[in-house]
Amino acid sequence: MREDSIGLFWEDLEVVKVAKPAPPKHTPPARVWEEPGYLPQLGTRLYMPSLFTWEELLAAQQAGERLVYDSEIYPNYYLAAFMSIESGKAIYFEMTPSKPLDIVRMRWVLENFLTIGFNSAEFDNTIAALALDGKDLEQLNLARQQIIAEQIKAWLVMRSFKVRRLKVNHIDLYNVAPLDASLKIYGGRLHVPRMQDLPFKFDSWLTDAQIDVVRDYCVGSDLVTTAFLYMELEEHISLREKMTLQFGTDLRSKSDAQVAEAVIVHELTRINFGKPERVEIPVGTSYKYKMPAFVKFQTPMMQEVSAIVANALFVVGENGSVDTPAEIKCLKIPIANGVYKMGIGGLHSQESQVAHVADENTLLIDRDVASYYPSIILNLGLYPQHLGTSFLTVYKTLVDRRLEAKAKASDKKLSESERTSWKIIADALKITINGSFGKLGNKYSVLYSPDLLTQVTMTGQLCLLMLVERAELAGFTVCSGNTDGLLFKVAKTRKPEFDTLLAQWEKETGFVTEEAEYKALYARDVNNYIAVKADGKTKVKGAYSERGSALNSVLSKNPENLICSDAAINLLSKGIPIVDTIHSCKDIRRFATVRTVKGGAVKDGVFLGKAVRWYYATNQTGEMVYASSGNKVPRSEGAKPLLDLPAQFPADVNLNWYEKEAVEILKEVAFLPPDVVSDLKPTE
Repeated sequence: MREDSIGLFWEDLEVVKVAKPAPPKHTPPARVWEEPGYLPQLGTRLYMPSLFTWEELLAAQQAGERLVYDSEIYPNYYLAAFMSIESGKAIYFEMTPSKPLDIVRMRWVLENFLTIGFNSAEFDNTIAALALDGKDLEQLNLARQQIIAEQIKAWLVMRSFKVRRLKVNHIDLYNVAPLDASLKIYGGRLHVPRMQDLPFKFDSWLTDAQIDVVRDYCVGSDLVTTAFLYMELEEHISLREKMTLQFGTDLRSKSDAQVAEAVIVHELTRINFGKPERVEIPVGTSYKYKMPAFVKFQTPMMQEVSAIVANALFVVGENGSVDTPAEIKCLKIPIANGVYKMGIGGLHSQESQVAHVADENTLLIDRDVASYYPSIILNLGLYPQHLGTSFLTVYKTLVDRRLEAKAKASDKKLSESERTSWKIIADALKITINGSFGKLGNKYSVLYSPDLLTQVTMTGQLCLLMLVERAELAGFTVCSGNTDGLLFKVAKTRKPEFDTLLAQWEKETGFVTEEAEYKALYARDVNNYIAVKADGKTKVKGAYSERGSALNSVLSKNPENLICSDAAINLLSKGIPIVDTIHSCKDIRRFATVRTVKGGAVKDGVFLGKAVRWYYATNQTGEMVYASSGNKVPRSEGAKPLLDLPAQFPADVNLNWYEKEAVEILKEVAFLPPDVVSDLKPTE
């Protein structure tokens, strides 16, 4: 009962705010890892692969073996190290004040092997070019300072030293990998055997013992991680190699968007007999959205929404991108029981913690628009104004060629090898078609066209809202909407009527949708859900997937207690109790968390690095802290560092912690059966 209750009523009293206690101030840990002579993990040498003899290296070159490559530079030490993808054997070259570099043999390796690195085209190859030109350690360190700290372009650094680029067969994985993570984080996402940060500050004068540690770190950690990364990206590299042969320009070290730009520019140059130039668009330039004739709404509210979009000004910002206008950003569009928000990034419904389950009378139907943005570009005849209609000619040719290749890749009349060849072509063209869209908003790209990007994204959202409005008016429930698709709840008896409604929308807009049927969908929100398909398979997105949206790859998302998502998915799709999944798993990688810690993490006085990996252990006290502030690293209570993967599953894994975390997932996605607690008990 309220303290101010009086009979059946109460007297509202002034609320007295109690001041919250100030959070405790933490003291940064002593930075012992930066002291002269510091030796991490003394007595525990890292893994070192066996070394090539020169006879073996010559044989490896004849066999076409590929070498991953990395380098380290300190005031008194330069190291260039190589390791074979095929054999795992290594070779390295060193320079110290008393030990000259073996320039002849190092040059031979670089010029006679395919070498593979990470952020190596700008840094490692530049330092190597200087070293092979006879520059000393002081000059190499000056170049390192200019490239890393001063962000001077590598070609300018080499020009200042009067050194030419190396003519080498080299692949840099930096842009091919999705997003913009460090090599250490990519290693964590790939569950490499060892995660280790640079052992000593870059400006340290190394002792002989520290040189041994740096060598072991470079070869046994960085080269191994680079090899893991290359093998994960090998299919993407293979596609780029084939496209390189087709288009006559080296695409192997380019991102999907860079590949798309290079291919389209190549084709535009060919048909126009001249290379296109990028356009300069002043900051503050504004555009209005041009409403296509087929975008029509039936209700006054949606007609008002379309008018707001049509009258809004889309303004080019300092970075060249276009922000969502304030009047669109603040819109919350209620249609039936759903609420939708628009933005440059796409349409999103606003539901949270919902579950939708099909039954004997009701279907859950997912409809995604195939190749949504490319279809909008072609259907509306959109093109960057500075490129003219030649862009459409090239773009349509690429889309048509991909559709042909995709059809032949699934043609059973063709042989398996023929289908494989067509699939490679289809996948390569998909990179070009989809990757080009990202360049429309990049002011440094030849394809830069912020008005075109705005026209495409706004049209996509309004068309989906047309379908939402039309479906709800016809009595069909829209459960969720996101960028290029909608989830519907449809009575089985009305499925033909639903199909007719979708077909009419497709006819009016020119789009084609692809259908999937779900048994159930359990969602934290529109971007984080577990869907159980009609065939029992699952579609998992966001927090519950081990793959990120970029390239649909494990490389675009840090692993975080994957076993908990496994347990929730198994319960929702197969009815397996969560404890059965957790207790039966003996793969420590499924229990690991990988996290970036700015400035580095420390546990019990030990510096762990800026990319850390841990699992939750029993009888583990304390927490990890930031090296710079002493503040707690989030969710690190009970965490035990896992920088080295053990040969055996640890006996101290806190299985109960993971069980509770799995239950929290089930709560997040609105799956709360009364027996969920009993499911924590192991099955006999």
